[in-house]
Amino acid sequence: MSRCAACGASGLVPHLKVAGDAGPDGLIPTTDRFGTTLADLVRCPGCGHRQTDPMPADDELGRAYAGAASQDYVEEESGQRETARRALGRIEQHLAPDPDNGAGRARRLLDLGCWVGFLLAEARERGWETLGVEPSQFASAYARDELGLEVLTGELLSAELQLGHYDAVVMGDVIEHLPRPDQALDRMAALLRPGGLAWMALPDAGSLVARGLGRRWWSVIPTHVQFFTRDSIRALLERRGWTVLEIATAPKAFSVRYYLERIGGYSPHGARLLVRGARAAGVADRMWAPDFRDRMAVIARAPS
Repeated sequence: MSRCAACGASGLVPHLKVAGDAGPDGLIPTTDRFGTTLADLVRCPGCGHRQTDPMPADDELGRAYAGAASQDYVEEESGQRETARRALGRIEQHLAPDPDNGAGRARRLLDLGCWVGFLLAEARERGWETLGVEPSQFASAYARDELGLEVLTGELLSAELQLGHYDAVVMGDVIEHLPRPDQALDRMAALLRPGGLAWMALPDAGSLVARGLGRRWWSVIPTHVQFFTRDSIRALLERRGWTVLEIATAPKAFSVRYYLERIGGYSPHGARLLVRGARAAGVADRMWAPDFRDRMAVIARAPS
């Protein structure tokens, strides 16, 4: 049996039988196949973390994410940018000045798993110097060609990057996809300047919604191999020497239509009826950011 990816404990116990496959669309960032993962879930009795067991092979994930392509988030640009602005505001509130650099240096932000780059684009508009890394050829090309961003196409933890260089490193909806999240945190720490920050957004498997829905929770999908709770993400960060500054809910802004279409993961017919009704009422394209309290944002300071 594996060790807990969060606290490192052994003795994980069976949690949910949800094994399936990636489905016809493969491992794309969005899916409507709720209740299926690549392997059954086990739970850590100590910190409450859940994870798939066994973990998928690195080469399987590498091939899948390199070929991932989806227009869903591209079509939801306004909501994604609004979500990004909220995240950047929280990072900027916690970011301390760098005493080793003169006044006027642009703050440096690295986005690991930047997808099509909307957060980077918003950071650039706020004066940040930005760089992204994205394994998807589709998404990284969009960020470069359509938004004019500097984005590397490559694996998140092995891309050639300058150590001790960044004021903030962000991973939005990424760490739940990684078989070895402890290595990701160590890599982030090495890339940050002393006193630098990490911001992560991820599903909260300890939330009331997640516990109430069980295997039917909308974050139980083939792309996710880790299911963190607030306790387990804190345990992971502190085990790797990080100081947790903030854990808060992190609702996403999307159109009403987008949210209603996700109901298709439970009832395709019901989703179509709801979208039709929203269009008739003239609210389908209205931006909406409902807080189901099952997605969290974590800000932590890197080890000294």
